[in-house]
Amino acid sequence: MSSWVWKAGLAGTVIVTATVYAVAQIPSGHGGMQGQGMRGQIMDGPMMQRRMMTDGTHGGMAHHGMGQQMGMTGQPTLPGQDAFGAIQEVVQILEADPATDWSKVNIAALREHLIDMNEVTLRAIATERSLDNGVEIAVTSEGRTLEAIKRMVPAHAGELEKIGWNAGTEDLPNGVKLVVTTTDAKQAIKLKALGFMGVMVQGAHHQLHHLMMAKGELHVH
Repeated sequence: MSSWVWKAGLAGTVIVTATVYAVAQIPSGHGGMQGQGMRGQIMDGPMMQRRMMTDGTHGGMAHHGMGQQMGMTGQPTLPGQDAFGAIQEVVQILEADPATDWSKVNIAALREHLIDMNEVTLRAIATERSLDNGVEIAVTSEGRTLEAIKRMVPAHAGELEKIGWNAGTEDLPNGVKLVVTTTDAKQAIKLKALGFMGVMVQGAHHQLHHLMMAKGELHVH
């Protein structure tokens, strides 16, 4: 029995020695790189396994390379300009709807409204005054921005009413005064925090209105 164990051990030693010798004989160059890889797998298999488990060497390299490749060969998704992207989205919706009546579609009206939104958002002067129960905002400007203010702010007051706030407007020589109030003390604090643009973005009607404008079902405001 002991003789058999000794012979088995000797055979195993011979196999390992022969394998290591064969790997060492692999020539240098590209083949040598493969040989080094094989030596790494044989001589350092457990260590390599631990590295892969802890830092994800192979998987991480593969995913990183794949991400770079998609970045180089993929198509851009951003339109580059917000109004352009909004119009593009609406046009795609209209094209995908077989019921679209193209004789009524008015993309120009939507564009004018988006210009109004840009003017009011970026160019209007909003002078805010806190009230005990809400906020009073004088929205003023001149030229094209003034026109946009007079179209958008009074129209939006109706949407604020739907939310449950009390909203009203008053014409000013150079703009519109917007007053938004509430009987809820917590909501009054919220109104003061929101200010002009926070109040203007309230409600989920904007996107639907844009589609209705493009379909010719709603007048620009």
